[in-house]
Amino acid sequence: MSFSDYLADRWPTIAREMAEHAEVVLIAVGIAAVVGIGLGIAVEGRPRLSRLALGVTGTMLTVPSLALFGLLIPLFGLGLAPTITALVLYAVFPILRNTITGLESVPGAVEEAARGMGMGRASRMLRIRLPLAWPVVLTGVRVATIMTVAIAAIAAAVAGPGLGELIFGGLSRIGGANALNDTLAGTLGVALLALALDLMFAVVSRLTTPRGMR
Repeated sequence: MSFSDYLADRWPTIAREMAEHAEVVLIAVGIAAVVGIGLGIAVEGRPRLSRLALGVTGTMLTVPSLALFGLLIPLFGLGLAPTITALVLYAVFPILRNTITGLESVPGAVEEAARGMGMGRASRMLRIRLPLAWPVVLTGVRVATIMTVAIAAIAAAVAGPGLGELIFGGLSRIGGANALNDTLAGTLGVALLALALDLMFAVVSRLTTPRGMR
């Protein structure tokens, strides 16, 4: 069967797996954004805590993804739970790093002016510092999303949802009927999904960043 015929025949299944892949990635990145931004706000201005938080979360990126998924099986079993947990662990670091960097890049004069107007620390953070740091923070979320799209494909090893099922299924039957088509469809699907989510965040960045800060 040619690849075009394969796509015409299997398109509903591929579309469903792409939707599942996108869903699990966005859930994981959403959780990681809450953790990363919250932790970044908590440790910003505290150099030792910042280095510790970045060191711990950065270490997760050195763990091979297949090994991490395997280590999570005794704790969470198979399926959605280990998939989301692993993706969150990988996604926190770029979001945390960019949150700290963005907050540190806010000019001191701006904060001093806000303090002179009687704003408290929480008010300065919510109304001045976070809005000014937002483009950098969002870039971290964007990087984390693209990274986890690729890693999520490996979640098929722990029965996770998404396009990894096609890739792993095809590779396990290499030489068999439609094995190459399965692998190619899954790989192209991951690439297209990464591109679509990247464009989505580009639009979000444009809509949420003031004109003068673009």
